[in-house]
Amino acid sequence: MSALENAIAASQQYLLSLQKPEGYWWAELESNVTITAETILLHKIWGTDQERPLQKAEQYLRSQQREHGGWELYYGDGGDLSTTVETYMALRLLEVPATDSALIKAKEFILARGGISKTRIFTKFHLALIGCYDWRGIPSIPPWIMLLPSLKIEVPNPFGSEPLFSGHTFSIYEMSSWARGSTVPLLIAFDRKPVFITNPTITLEELYVEGVHNVKYELPRKSDWTDLFLDLDRAFKFAEEWNLVPLREEGIKAAEKWVLERQEATGDWGGIIPAMINSLIALRCLGYDVNDPYVIRGMNAIDHFAIEEENSYRIQPCVSPVWDTGLVVRSLIESGVDPDDPTLVKAGEWLLEKQILSYGDWAVKNTQGKPGAWAFEFENRFYPDVDDSAVVVMALDLIHMPNQGLKRQAIARCVEWISTMQCKPGGWAAFDLDNDQDWINEVPYGDLRAMIDPNTADVTARVLEMLGQIEPELGVAITPEKLDRALRYLTREQEKDGSWFGRWGVNYLYGTSGVLAALAKVAPNTHRRSIQRGANWMVSVQNPDGGWGETCESYKNPALKGQGASTASQTAWALIGLLAAGDGTGDYEWEAIDKGVAYLISTQQDGAWNEDWFTGTGFPGHFYLKYHLYQQHFPLTALGRYQTSLKQRSSLKVPLNLKVKEVDTVQAGGQEL
Repeated sequence: MSALENAIAASQQYLLSLQKPEGYWWAELESNVTITAETILLHKIWGTDQERPLQKAEQYLRSQQREHGGWELYYGDGGDLSTTVETYMALRLLEVPATDSALIKAKEFILARGGISKTRIFTKFHLALIGCYDWRGIPSIPPWIMLLPSLKIEVPNPFGSEPLFSGHTFSIYEMSSWARGSTVPLLIAFDRKPVFITNPTITLEELYVEGVHNVKYELPRKSDWTDLFLDLDRAFKFAEEWNLVPLREEGIKAAEKWVLERQEATGDWGGIIPAMINSLIALRCLGYDVNDPYVIRGMNAIDHFAIEEENSYRIQPCVSPVWDTGLVVRSLIESGVDPDDPTLVKAGEWLLEKQILSYGDWAVKNTQGKPGAWAFEFENRFYPDVDDSAVVVMALDLIHMPNQGLKRQAIARCVEWISTMQCKPGGWAAFDLDNDQDWINEVPYGDLRAMIDPNTADVTARVLEMLGQIEPELGVAITPEKLDRALRYLTREQEKDGSWFGRWGVNYLYGTSGVLAALAKVAPNTHRRSIQRGANWMVSVQNPDGGWGETCESYKNPALKGQGASTASQTAWALIGLLAAGDGTGDYEWEAIDKGVAYLISTQQDGAWNEDWFTGTGFPGHFYLKYHLYQQHFPLTALGRYQTSLKQRSSLKVPLNLKVKEVDTVQAGGQEL
């Protein structure tokens, strides 16, 4: 066997060994340590800390501290102030004394960066819950926003068929699904402004640079139109102080009802830890008992997000079995595993069982769609998403199921739902339709700037890639007019250098790879120039070692796009994009592709790849993820597609439009591919 065949076989064997007995794949979804720190705070507030192995959580937090004394937002970022303050708080709640050497180093790190007063709003919120920050410095959210209806408004255009304006009035459904799931319970907490007594009781006064008695509890002004929100906040606080808030209790009751209605039977809220923690804090504010069924289910759900090892206890921000399974299935089949292999059939049956056939929050604005999508997690019936759904459709499409008719019906139903989720600009967003009122990102407590869910190039590309793969009769819901709108959207989104922004993966490598894979399938002739420009950019940022990498900092500084240490997952994305570009145009960048493949083969160890860097994105600039299977299935997909392209390449007597001379063999680790 060649080195390429060996690498593919070893990767397949490794991934197959990870399949769960039920048929799915699921690996750790890693984030920064604040998720664990905030869970420790929650258990201290509820008094449930003795029932969890939090001494192991202390060991985990200690293990993640860096030499500079801080904790990181993502691997190698140099340390983050808010992350470090929350971790310091958690360790103090675990009875680590302030004189501990680790906390002394952390204190120095924190004070050098401005102390608690310079942290993000959500860090201050968590501190306020236990009296370590004053509620005066936390923005107010009037509970009556729960009562605002989502009304569609259209202004007719006397000179054409398209309205001059079409949109919705503000309601909670103009916030992204994740912001909505976190904000509604916050309405309760921000209104009640509790200060819970914990054991031990801590103050953190040592973390105020200016001294705790000199803190100015005011929100920073920007000297632009957004200062209006600060003036409104002052008015809200005045109304709270004098009990003049209209419909205050009605809003609180509506928020409570909303929270209770959206708890899954498994106890989850929205499938994400922030919404789960905030919901349990809200119930604590409302006086729920620790033995209440809602509370017990919620706590159990958080426990299911925990990973306990001999010397570690940490909490994942989310779990990703549907996403993981869909992507692993694609990698296995595209690298040569038989589509009717029993292990893949079992995975397909599990995926079919996870199709959501009930209405969720998406239906508030999408009045045309019928259920039929998939979510990211084990259970999340209110929030299926377009990206997962498209990946699952492509995975199921590849599997030869015993009941092909059932599979085809499930696919068609999902594609119809996706079709109704197309946004006005022509693209698709993750969870909602036309969730794009950007002003919401400027509200004082939204300092993560992740309050909305607009359409993005990477999700749009996934939909078009799906459309290009499935049988035409299964994709009829996405009409030529809808396809044209999507293509025009992607054309507008292409950067001057040829790249595309990546919302859900880091970053331009992810976005560009996805769009190239899509355009090559659905518009190789009409968008040949766009494809070539994207491929040229991809080649231009290849590292000398043959791989590709991109730092999370490219979200803050686009000058860093495509720059960073090579990783297996990002190298795979680049190869997937370049191979697709070659398939679509006939112009293969063989030299760059061969070097990238050689990098993957030479860095594989026992069938697996390892990388420390975070290549997944939660909130650009603020929250990043490491999917532990990204470094496994994406390289296998790339190698599998490369193997297919080699067969086609060797069958050509005269290469067409090759950018370099044809290479008969490529050396990787001393072996021929």
